[in-house]
Amino acid sequence: MNRLQDSSSPYLRQHAGNPVHWREWSDEAFDEARRRDVPVLLSIGYAACHWCHVMAHETFEDAELAAQMNDGFVCIKVDREERPDIDSVYMAATVAMTGQGGWPMTCFLTPDGDPFYCGTYFPPRPRNGQPGFGDVLDAISRTWESRRDEVELAGSKITEHLRSSAAGLPDGPRLDRQLLADAVSQIVADEDPVSSGFGGAPKFPPSAMLEGLIRAAEYTGDDAALAAASRTLEAMARGGIYDQLAGGFARYSVDSAWVVPHFEKMLYDNALLLRGYAHLARRGDPLALRVTEETVAFLDDALWTGTGYASSLDADTEGVEGLTYVWSPAEFADALGDDADWAADLFTVTTEGTFEHGTSTLQLLHDPDDVARYESVRARLSAVRAQRPQPDRDDKVVTGWNAFAITALAEAGAGLGRPDWIDRAAECASNLLDTHLVDGDLRRSSLDGKPATPLGALEDYAALATALLTLHTVTGADRWLATGLSILDRAIDVFAVADEPGAWFDAHPTGLLLRPRDPVDGATPAGASLMAEALLIAAVLSDADRAARYSELADSTLARAGIILAKAARSAGHWLAVAQAYVAGPVQVAVAQTPDSDGAFAAEIRRAAPGGVVVVAGPKDSAPLLADSGPLATGGRLRDAAYVCRGEVCSLPVTALDRVESLL
Repeated sequence: MNRLQDSSSPYLRQHAGNPVHWREWSDEAFDEARRRDVPVLLSIGYAACHWCHVMAHETFEDAELAAQMNDGFVCIKVDREERPDIDSVYMAATVAMTGQGGWPMTCFLTPDGDPFYCGTYFPPRPRNGQPGFGDVLDAISRTWESRRDEVELAGSKITEHLRSSAAGLPDGPRLDRQLLADAVSQIVADEDPVSSGFGGAPKFPPSAMLEGLIRAAEYTGDDAALAAASRTLEAMARGGIYDQLAGGFARYSVDSAWVVPHFEKMLYDNALLLRGYAHLARRGDPLALRVTEETVAFLDDALWTGTGYASSLDADTEGVEGLTYVWSPAEFADALGDDADWAADLFTVTTEGTFEHGTSTLQLLHDPDDVARYESVRARLSAVRAQRPQPDRDDKVVTGWNAFAITALAEAGAGLGRPDWIDRAAECASNLLDTHLVDGDLRRSSLDGKPATPLGALEDYAALATALLTLHTVTGADRWLATGLSILDRAIDVFAVADEPGAWFDAHPTGLLLRPRDPVDGATPAGASLMAEALLIAAVLSDADRAARYSELADSTLARAGIILAKAARSAGHWLAVAQAYVAGPVQVAVAQTPDSDGAFAAEIRRAAPGGVVVVAGPKDSAPLLADSGPLATGGRLRDAAYVCRGEVCSLPVTALDRVESLL
């Protein structure tokens, strides 16, 4: 029988009605495979995945194929977002066997978990040179019965290869200004000269890398880095990958010009991009400010569950990609009347269409010449779109992805004078701690306010530690500092690799074939690069004894990043951002406030400070950075004073923003 109906994963619940006898990942499932002497069929996907839905409908709802699966296999379904450790292990196996990976991922395992045949999407019947899934199942069953020794040998060899490939990074070049400058040059040289962004189709938002490029410009004056980041951020904001009506970014563009998105919207993309747009907005960019405001509104309107931010919106609506979002000229005419032609020109809606069947995604390639008319058109289109069927939402609240949102909201709120955004960040953080922190350990996710069983990954611990420490710096509340350091300490205890200072496992020990440890940044930053960020901030905010430990670990962690930045800079976006702050000092600004301070001086500094600079404000001796540092008497009155520090060397106190900017 199918056992997914009570799962904590909405993705698994989507498959609860399949005639397949799905189980969740468990020792019991593998024990059954041993008892029945059959292979395990492992299917991995996620709720917003278009091709996962296609395979579910074509294959897993097919009674004949389901019977074949049930008779010959123990069938296990995994939500990759809930169990990134399982996904990481078997994705590595899939790539090793086929040279590529993706979702849905389909792996056949021995009852010991060794993978011996892997692939991604399989059609139900032979199509376009691909074997039908029924033929694959039949071939696997026959091979299992007649050539068992070969199957088990192949599985053990793949497992041995995965274990040998999971070793730590070799020593690389020392992290210094020149290495970072070379990495930035390498990235900028890869920019698409026509449409901006990096690489060709499909084109993904380089979220963390954009923050790294902006920081490079702020710390080193690299105008080329800032220009590349600004062009990419503008191109995405004006393209179809961005929802021109409701805000929010889709997962990627299927073309190189950002026109046609793959329509799912992920929390992690939008949270990470929010950080970059808010950073650019602090520098005075009006488009970046608008997108920042709209992205926050998207998070609140579309993803807020009441306990945290949902994981994603589906790529499909009622099984059709883009159904909610695309428009034809006739639909524009019905919705807008006399404004239809003007709006069609503005949003690039054409008779030929930019998507399928004469429909177009909405782009905004230039600002409107009539803002009032634009707002009216936008409101009317939004009202019509609200009456269309809407994509499903995965209400699973993932710790690390919510932590990305907390950090971005806190930084954006502090830098752009939006205390309501800081309040939302604090509310989200409180909910995470109340629900996801169980007996000192983080859970990976929750649903409807109930924590799921899987433990958090390194990503979750490190990202949440950074989020809480960031909240402390912008609010001064000790709760965030104490809890953030506690979570960071637990991460060190659980994930540090023994005898390899600065190396980190990505997951708790869970009895998998191997314990994942991937230091390369991907769609989300690597757990190790997130850990480097958390350690760097903690070293500034904690007392002397703890600061020394965190600083030493930050040094050893970042020392391992040199080879990635040197050899594959585009796969080290978050490493680049953290390393820029590290090599520059790291820099801290302590703002000693008077008893009647209005906080304006600290707010100005937060708006002007480069990314990664830790700004702490409060009365004298209220934090380690403010020890023995007080306000300054000048002009016959006591004024807030800023102390700019690099490492352990601090400036004399200054009371004017231009002096702070000069010191920075």
